[in-house]
Amino acid sequence: MLDYQKDFIAYALDCGVLKFGEFVLKSGRTSPYFFNTGLFNTGAQLAKLGQFYAQALLQSGINPDILYGPAYKGIPLVSATSIAYAQLTSKDIPFVFNRKEAKDHGEGGSLVGSPLQGRVLILDDVITAGTSVKESVDIIKSAGATPVGVLIALDRQEKGNSDVSAIQEVSALFQIPVVSIITLAEIIEYIKTHSSYSVDVILDYQRRYGI
Repeated sequence: MLDYQKDFIAYALDCGVLKFGEFVLKSGRTSPYFFNTGLFNTGAQLAKLGQFYAQALLQSGINPDILYGPAYKGIPLVSATSIAYAQLTSKDIPFVFNRKEAKDHGEGGSLVGSPLQGRVLILDDVITAGTSVKESVDIIKSAGATPVGVLIALDRQEKGNSDVSAIQEVSALFQIPVVSIITLAEIIEYIKTHSSYSVDVILDYQRRYGI
Protein backbone atom coordinates (compact mmCIF):
# COMPACT_ATOMS: atom_id res chain seq x y z
CA MET A 1 0.00 0.00 0.00
CA LEU A 2 1.35 3.40 -0.98
CA ASP A 3 1.61 6.35 1.39
CA TYR A 4 -1.14 8.35 -0.28
CA GLN A 5 -3.51 5.38 0.14
CA LYS A 6 -2.73 5.17 3.86
CA ASP A 7 -3.25 8.92 4.12
CA PHE A 8 -6.58 8.65 2.30
CA ILE A 9 -7.91 5.99 4.67
CA ALA A 10 -6.79 8.05 7.67
CA TYR A 11 -8.42 11.15 6.20
CA ALA A 12 -11.66 9.31 5.40
CA LEU A 13 -11.81 8.13 9.01
CA ASP A 14 -11.08 11.62 10.36
CA CYS A 15 -13.85 13.13 8.22
CA GLY A 16 -16.39 10.44 9.08
CA VAL A 17 -16.52 9.34 5.46
CA LEU A 18 -15.43 5.82 6.45
CA LYS A 19 -17.33 4.43 9.43
CA PHE A 20 -17.55 1.07 11.16
CA GLY A 21 -20.70 -0.44 12.65
CA GLU A 22 -23.82 -1.96 11.10
CA PHE A 23 -25.18 -0.36 7.94
CA VAL A 24 -27.96 -1.65 5.70
CA LEU A 25 -26.99 -1.16 2.06
CA LYS A 26 -29.30 -0.70 -0.93
CA SER A 27 -28.67 -4.35 -1.72
CA GLY A 28 -30.21 -5.29 1.63
CA ARG A 29 -26.90 -6.56 2.97
CA THR A 30 -25.81 -5.46 6.43
CA SER A 31 -22.29 -4.13 6.03
CA PRO A 32 -19.81 -3.68 8.89
CA TYR A 33 -18.52 -0.50 7.28
CA PHE A 34 -19.89 2.43 5.32
CA PHE A 35 -18.15 4.82 2.93
CA ASN A 36 -19.78 8.05 1.75
CA THR A 37 -17.74 10.62 -0.19
CA GLY A 38 -20.67 13.03 0.07
CA LEU A 39 -19.38 13.77 3.57
CA PHE A 40 -16.32 15.46 2.08
CA ASN A 41 -18.43 18.59 2.10
CA THR A 42 -16.20 21.59 2.79
CA GLY A 43 -13.81 23.46 0.55
CA ALA A 44 -10.73 22.18 2.36
CA GLN A 45 -11.99 18.59 2.35
CA LEU A 46 -12.86 18.70 -1.34
CA ALA A 47 -9.45 20.15 -2.20
CA LYS A 48 -7.77 17.32 -0.29
CA LEU A 49 -10.00 14.74 -1.97
CA GLY A 50 -8.96 16.09 -5.37
CA GLN A 51 -5.32 15.55 -4.43
CA PHE A 52 -5.97 11.87 -3.68
CA TYR A 53 -7.79 11.40 -6.98
CA ALA A 54 -4.96 13.13 -8.84
CA GLN A 55 -2.37 10.91 -7.16
CA ALA A 56 -4.37 7.80 -8.06
CA LEU A 57 -4.63 9.04 -11.65
CA LEU A 58 -0.87 9.48 -11.86
CA GLN A 59 -0.28 6.07 -10.30
CA SER A 60 -2.70 4.39 -12.74
CA GLY A 61 -0.64 5.19 -15.81
CA ILE A 62 -3.78 6.22 -17.69
CA ASN A 63 -3.13 9.35 -19.74
CA PRO A 64 -6.53 10.85 -20.56
CA ASP A 65 -7.12 13.96 -22.60
CA ILE A 66 -10.07 14.98 -20.46
CA LEU A 67 -11.90 14.09 -17.23
CA TYR A 68 -15.62 13.37 -17.30
CA GLY A 69 -17.88 13.60 -14.24
CA PRO A 70 -21.41 12.17 -14.26
CA ALA A 71 -23.95 14.41 -12.54
CA TYR A 72 -24.20 14.96 -9.72
CA LYS A 73 -21.43 13.46 -7.58
CA GLY A 74 -18.96 13.49 -10.45
CA ILE A 75 -19.16 17.27 -10.86
CA PRO A 76 -17.11 18.27 -7.78
CA LEU A 77 -14.83 15.27 -8.33
CA VAL A 78 -13.66 16.31 -11.80
CA SER A 79 -13.39 19.94 -10.72
CA ALA A 80 -11.25 19.18 -7.66
CA THR A 81 -9.15 16.55 -9.45
CA SER A 82 -8.42 18.84 -12.38
CA ILE A 83 -7.21 21.56 -10.00
CA ALA A 84 -5.10 19.13 -7.96
CA TYR A 85 -3.62 17.55 -11.09
CA ALA A 86 -2.49 20.96 -12.33
CA GLN A 87 -0.91 21.73 -8.95
CA LEU A 88 0.89 18.39 -8.78
CA THR A 89 2.13 18.23 -12.38
CA SER A 90 1.95 21.80 -13.75
CA LYS A 91 -0.08 20.24 -16.58
CA ASP A 92 -3.60 21.42 -17.31
CA ILE A 93 -6.16 18.70 -17.89
CA PRO A 94 -9.65 19.84 -18.94
CA PHE A 95 -12.90 18.50 -17.54
CA VAL A 96 -16.54 18.20 -18.53
CA PHE A 97 -19.71 17.02 -16.84
CA ASN A 98 -23.27 16.39 -17.90
CA ARG A 99 -26.56 17.94 -16.91
CA LYS A 100 -29.40 15.71 -15.78
CA GLU A 101 -31.67 17.70 -18.07
CA ALA A 102 -30.52 19.29 -21.32
CA LYS A 103 -30.50 23.11 -21.38
CA ASP A 104 -32.72 24.57 -24.09
CA HIS A 105 -31.43 28.16 -23.94
CA GLY A 106 -28.07 29.93 -23.96
CA GLU A 107 -25.40 27.56 -25.18
CA GLY A 108 -27.86 24.68 -24.80
CA GLY A 109 -26.97 21.02 -24.68
CA SER A 110 -26.45 18.51 -21.91
CA LEU A 111 -22.70 18.97 -21.33
CA VAL A 112 -20.85 21.66 -19.40
CA GLY A 113 -17.14 22.34 -19.60
CA SER A 114 -14.48 21.52 -22.16
CA PRO A 115 -15.45 19.82 -25.45
CA LEU A 116 -15.87 16.09 -24.93
CA GLN A 117 -13.22 14.64 -27.20
CA GLY A 118 -10.20 12.36 -27.25
CA ARG A 119 -9.37 9.89 -24.48
CA VAL A 120 -11.84 10.28 -21.62
CA LEU A 121 -11.45 9.18 -18.00
CA ILE A 122 -14.68 8.86 -16.02
CA LEU A 123 -14.56 9.91 -12.35
CA ASP A 124 -17.06 8.68 -9.79
CA ASP A 125 -17.14 7.87 -6.08
CA VAL A 126 -18.04 4.18 -6.06
CA ILE A 127 -19.57 1.68 -8.45
CA THR A 128 -22.52 -0.25 -7.09
CA ALA A 129 -24.57 -1.40 -10.09
CA GLY A 130 -22.55 0.17 -12.91
CA THR A 131 -25.55 2.13 -14.20
CA SER A 132 -23.81 5.49 -13.99
CA VAL A 133 -20.77 4.20 -15.88
CA LYS A 134 -22.93 2.73 -18.63
CA GLU A 135 -24.72 6.06 -19.06
CA SER A 136 -21.38 7.89 -19.10
CA VAL A 137 -19.92 5.56 -21.73
CA ASP A 138 -22.97 6.13 -23.94
CA ILE A 139 -22.59 9.91 -23.64
CA ILE A 140 -18.86 9.76 -24.36
CA LYS A 141 -19.23 7.53 -27.41
CA SER A 142 -22.14 9.62 -28.72
CA ALA A 143 -19.79 12.61 -28.70
CA GLY A 144 -17.25 10.68 -30.77
CA ALA A 145 -14.82 10.37 -27.87
CA THR A 146 -13.23 7.25 -26.37
CA PRO A 147 -13.66 6.10 -22.76
CA VAL A 148 -10.30 4.83 -21.48
CA GLY A 149 -11.03 4.07 -17.86
CA VAL A 150 -12.91 4.79 -14.66
CA LEU A 151 -11.40 6.21 -11.49
CA ILE A 152 -13.28 5.78 -8.20
CA ALA A 153 -12.54 6.32 -4.54
CA LEU A 154 -13.25 2.84 -3.17
CA ASP A 155 -13.46 -0.66 -4.61
CA ARG A 156 -15.58 -2.65 -2.15
CA GLN A 157 -14.41 -5.87 -3.87
CA GLU A 158 -17.89 -7.22 -3.36
CA LYS A 159 -20.10 -9.48 -5.46
CA GLY A 160 -23.04 -7.94 -7.23
CA ASN A 161 -25.90 -10.08 -8.46
CA SER A 162 -23.46 -12.71 -9.69
CA ASP A 163 -20.07 -14.08 -8.66
CA VAL A 164 -18.30 -10.97 -9.93
CA SER A 165 -18.45 -7.38 -8.75
CA ALA A 166 -20.06 -4.49 -10.58
CA ILE A 167 -16.55 -3.17 -11.19
CA GLN A 168 -15.48 -6.41 -12.85
CA GLU A 169 -18.67 -6.38 -14.94
CA VAL A 170 -18.02 -2.80 -16.08
CA SER A 171 -14.39 -3.52 -16.92
CA ALA A 172 -15.28 -6.64 -18.92
CA LEU A 173 -18.25 -5.06 -20.69
CA PHE A 174 -16.48 -1.93 -21.88
CA GLN A 175 -12.93 -3.30 -21.98
CA ILE A 176 -11.58 -0.45 -19.87
CA PRO A 177 -9.71 -0.49 -16.55
CA VAL A 178 -11.46 0.54 -13.35
CA VAL A 179 -8.97 1.87 -10.81
CA SER A 180 -9.57 3.06 -7.27
CA ILE A 181 -7.78 5.14 -4.68
CA ILE A 182 -8.24 2.30 -2.18
CA THR A 183 -9.80 -1.16 -1.93
CA LEU A 184 -11.45 -3.02 0.92
CA ALA A 185 -8.32 -5.17 1.22
CA GLU A 186 -6.28 -2.03 1.86
CA ILE A 187 -8.77 -0.82 4.47
CA ILE A 188 -8.40 -4.16 6.25
CA GLU A 189 -4.61 -3.94 6.04
CA TYR A 190 -4.67 -0.40 7.43
CA ILE A 191 -6.94 -1.00 10.41
CA LYS A 192 -4.97 -4.09 11.44
CA THR A 193 -2.04 -1.83 12.30
CA HIS A 194 -3.59 1.61 12.84
CA SER A 195 -6.86 0.99 14.67
CA SER A 196 -8.24 -0.84 17.69
CA TYR A 197 -11.27 -1.87 15.63
CA SER A 198 -11.42 -5.64 15.14
CA VAL A 199 -11.23 -6.68 11.50
CA ASP A 200 -12.90 -10.05 12.21
CA VAL A 201 -16.39 -8.85 11.37
CA ILE A 202 -15.15 -7.31 8.10
CA LEU A 203 -13.30 -10.50 7.23
CA ASP A 204 -16.50 -12.48 7.85
CA TYR A 205 -18.39 -10.13 5.55
CA GLN A 206 -15.65 -10.40 2.95
CA ARG A 207 -15.73 -14.20 3.05
CA ARG A 208 -19.48 -14.11 2.46
CA TYR A 209 -19.74 -11.44 -0.22
CA GLY A 210 -16.21 -10.77 -1.42
CA ILE A 211 -15.00 -11.52 -4.94
